[in-house]
Amino acid sequence: MQISSAQFVTSSPGYELCPPASLPEYAFIGRSNVGKSSLINMLTGKANLALTGAKPGKTVLINHFLINDQWHLVDLPGYGYAQRGKKQREAFRRLIDGYTLHREQLTSLFILIDSRIPPQKIDLEFIQQMGENGVPFALVFTKIDKISGAKLIEAIDTYKGILLETWEELPPIFTVSSTKGIGREELLNYIDAINRSL
Repeated sequence: MQISSAQFVTSSPGYELCPPASLPEYAFIGRSNVGKSSLINMLTGKANLALTGAKPGKTVLINHFLINDQWHLVDLPGYGYAQRGKKQREAFRRLIDGYTLHREQLTSLFILIDSRIPPQKIDLEFIQQMGENGVPFALVFTKIDKISGAKLIEAIDTYKGILLETWEELPPIFTVSSTKGIGREELLNYIDAINRSL
């Protein structure tokens, strides 16, 4: 898939206020500082489409971007940012749950995992929640340029082993590096294939 246009549409404080369009939506989520905004910018080829920064927690709303006038890319707030207060973390949980569990236009959710970090309870719990609620999703291992090939295989195998303890089927798995542009074609082709099947 070639991306010829990518433009910001709107930011929403809740799924009920998201754009009413019936276009398919592909949402990106993960723990804070997992490289979500960098990946979105890499996929779209626009360096500043999504806000990035060294400080976690830049995304605080549901951000919609229109791609090729055909589908929406959705940037969701990161979960698990410890420096947020309990009240704000709860508000973010409601916002994320509202979108992922009730947004009819959500076609696929991409859950980003930092490939350098051992499995985290918060990631595993979120993955389990999505699976139990029948939300279609894929796992995306980020920052693969920062670890060896052997370590990457080990990280992915560890996740597979944990999931297969309770799951019969594994979700699609992708590996990416935003700085090197690795995995861009695979992710976009996956989205394109789903769009063609709708």
